[in-house]
Amino acid sequence: MSSLDGKVAVITGAAHGLGRGHALYLAQQGARIVVNDLGANVTGSGADESAAQQVVDEIREAGGEAVAHYGDAADFGAAESMVHTAVEKFGSLDILILNAGFTRDAIIYNMSEQDFDDVVRVHLKGHFAGMKFASVYWREKAKQQGGPVYGRIIGTASESAIFMEPGQPNYGPAKAGIINLTMGTAKLLHKYGVTANVVMPRARTRLTLQGQGGAMFEKPEEGFDHFDPANSTPLFAYLCSPEAQRITAQLFIVWGKQVMVMARMQRGANFESDEPWTLESLQKELGPHFEKQEPIADGFPVIPG
Repeated sequence: MSSLDGKVAVITGAAHGLGRGHALYLAQQGARIVVNDLGANVTGSGADESAAQQVVDEIREAGGEAVAHYGDAADFGAAESMVHTAVEKFGSLDILILNAGFTRDAIIYNMSEQDFDDVVRVHLKGHFAGMKFASVYWREKAKQQGGPVYGRIIGTASESAIFMEPGQPNYGPAKAGIINLTMGTAKLLHKYGVTANVVMPRARTRLTLQGQGGAMFEKPEEGFDHFDPANSTPLFAYLCSPEAQRITAQLFIVWGKQVMVMARMQRGANFESDEPWTLESLQKELGPHFEKQEPIADGFPVIPG
């Protein structure tokens, strides 16, 4: 399927890891790519401009079209510039994949204010900034055309958002915020023809290898590599395609040979009273309900060998 022919994609954090894989794969499907990543000109980033350019060169050598964009995905000026780069270089913006991020893990007792702010900023604000300027572009384009446009937003979250890892009081809440932000944006942009979804990939990246369960993501000596980042990229590409027009405001987990569609949040047990609640009546109703449950539930899905 080459339904991405001619589409223009901006991918943040695309010099390494998952973002790099997305850029190369979408280019193979015919998309023209803006490879965004931090450049060495960003103070204190320690970033390497050549990494993004290497991805661009690899795409071009394979016959594709790509251009590098250096900038902080969470900076409004840089985010707006990404959109302008896509339009100026390739004439349009059709796809936005938000992938930039890093981790600084610590339990809440030990986490500094800076480590909290930096991680929330790059993940949550990095998604917000890109979505904002892409949304402005698509809304204006829809007004000019007098009808729906082609637009795809794919946010990147983590199961840390729903399983509340105690060692990630910055990263987990940021990823939960990405889910909320994307679902709200999907509702807003649906009338313009734009879809927005979130994918939670279980993949071997610099982030997961550095995390608390990093050993689990190591490449096996033999057999199928469940955590190869390449396993998740086809889902990202599919959600960018015309065939996925009816898929929006959805949350996915992908890894190995599995794609899980997460159920939308549903109401749980409901309690009603004929009179205004009191401490005694709350204990009478809620006490027995919670006595049957463990105070802390380990809900992380079992990963087959």
